[in-house]
Amino acid sequence: MRHHREKGWDYRGRAIYHFTMPVEGRYPLFGVLEGDSAETAVVRLNAFGRRVCRMLGGLAQFYKGKGYALKVLAQMVMPDHVHLVIQVLEPLPQSIGAVVRGFKSGCTKVYKEEFYHSGENAAEVHGDPQTGAAEVHGDPQTGFAEMSGGPQTGTAEVHGNAPVQFARIFAGRGSIWQQDKAYYHERILHAPGQLRRMIDYVKDNPRRLWLKSHNPDLFKLHRRTEAAGLTFTSMGNHFLLNWPDGQSVEMSRSATSEQIQERLRSVLAAAHNGTVTYTAAISKGEQLIARSLREQGYPLVVLLNDGFPKEGHPHERYYKPGGVYFEACSKGQLLLMEPTDEAFLDASIHKAVEEALRRKAEERHYSYTPIPVTSQRYRFMALNEMAKRLAHCDS
Repeated sequence: MRHHREKGWDYRGRAIYHFTMPVEGRYPLFGVLEGDSAETAVVRLNAFGRRVCRMLGGLAQFYKGKGYALKVLAQMVMPDHVHLVIQVLEPLPQSIGAVVRGFKSGCTKVYKEEFYHSGENAAEVHGDPQTGAAEVHGDPQTGFAEMSGGPQTGTAEVHGNAPVQFARIFAGRGSIWQQDKAYYHERILHAPGQLRRMIDYVKDNPRRLWLKSHNPDLFKLHRRTEAAGLTFTSMGNHFLLNWPDGQSVEMSRSATSEQIQERLRSVLAAAHNGTVTYTAAISKGEQLIARSLREQGYPLVVLLNDGFPKEGHPHERYYKPGGVYFEACSKGQLLLMEPTDEAFLDASIHKAVEEALRRKAEERHYSYTPIPVTSQRYRFMALNEMAKRLAHCDS
């Protein structure tokens, strides 16, 4: 997900966006997650959460009167953040950012005027869904009117946890939203088929949150994982490192379809017999094999060049793998490993990369030329060498 604006992009023009807006400190200000399983998981919104949901649903209608042609395609109010997929139908008077900032300002204003000082807020945020429906005036920069209508939340009233702690945070900040120079996290939809995946992702959020909250060890970011004499940042099922049998997958970018299918058959056969597969999943052949293993539920260790937030990054605490990697991780079938800088500079890894480069040079009848350890080619080759070492390591 992109957290900063795209250079050269016209934010007034026609487009589809996915915005994510986290609450300050990821405090569960809007409600709680309930359900006995991932399939029955649902977010039970409190009074403020329902209010935010109605504001989302009425966003397009509110801004229509200001000359903005918008359509809300999907929305989800989670306990500690909000998702919005919105379409710009016609060029806007201002950038789409003005709409998002207006919505955020409106939510903060509603919280301040109707929930922050209220008696029930000192203990619980609760009440009738219609409570606090008085109109709040303002413009897109400072807040906008309460909007009725919009899709039904389908959630019953529940009493949320006491937000006394958040009230103290709000007193110091004056905004309910996470402090971020970008104001929000965005993704612009570019590719065919991306819209359906994005809407499905938004709707699937309660199930994914249930899986993550009930499998915390599988989604914990480990900064110093030692394996095969190397150090990694990792997330997933670390027991896979202790598996007795391992195989590594490395395929040339020039491999033919026949070569890829032949390698796929042998890898799947070994996986069926209990072998863990290690791969950097760089070339198309490697990616196909990794995808096939994942789809069939076989254990997989993927080495990443740059996959995790940097240490100390504000999103480090809430990171989770995306898409299909999330599903495999939640089932204990996946381990993601990103080598540290020391691992890339390890003398034995460096030597193995050089030897591999020499062999390729000899096979193709050209002279060997060393490559910088900082180059992308070196790092990709180093990942493959690490996969080989891990696959044959007993510890």
